[in-house]
Amino acid sequence: MRGHPGAHEAVSLAPAANGMSGTNGAPPRRPVKRAGESLPAAEKLLRRADYLRCYRTGRRRMGALVFLYFIQNQIGHPRIGITATRKVGNAVVRHRLKRRIKEIYRRWPGRGGLAPLDLVVHLKPEARGSGFDDLAADVRGLLAGVGPRRQRGERQESQG
Repeated sequence: MRGHPGAHEAVSLAPAANGMSGTNGAPPRRPVKRAGESLPAAEKLLRRADYLRCYRTGRRRMGALVFLYFIQNQIGHPRIGITATRKVGNAVVRHRLKRRIKEIYRRWPGRGGLAPLDLVVHLKPEARGSGFDDLAADVRGLLAGVGPRRQRGERQESQG
């Protein structure tokens, strides 16, 4: 019965005779995961409690498109989390911006030198219409201001 919610049609899982599938003859698109091109789970904030700790007791820096909250952690390496409210846009827009932030952070050369911090990037509604380059400049500027990791006993010298 066609149109019935429980009805299933038989679908052939065998590849097409010409090696192509789909109606336009193109092969199916599958995302290619390359080694080292994703952000490891150990570098992501996963628990709500970690986000709340950043918001409530951490420090905050403001950019034109994002807020950056950060607080030291005891893990020994930086972790990042990204948040966006519905004011930023619908789910498609929010997820696109989150993917961009993740990619900006992943490719940022200063990432390896960061102190052990929990970072939360919160998108402002103004980020909705921004381009990748504008977002990247804003996020990189805020991350650079957080500062590199310092060794014990090392003091920041004043230049001037």
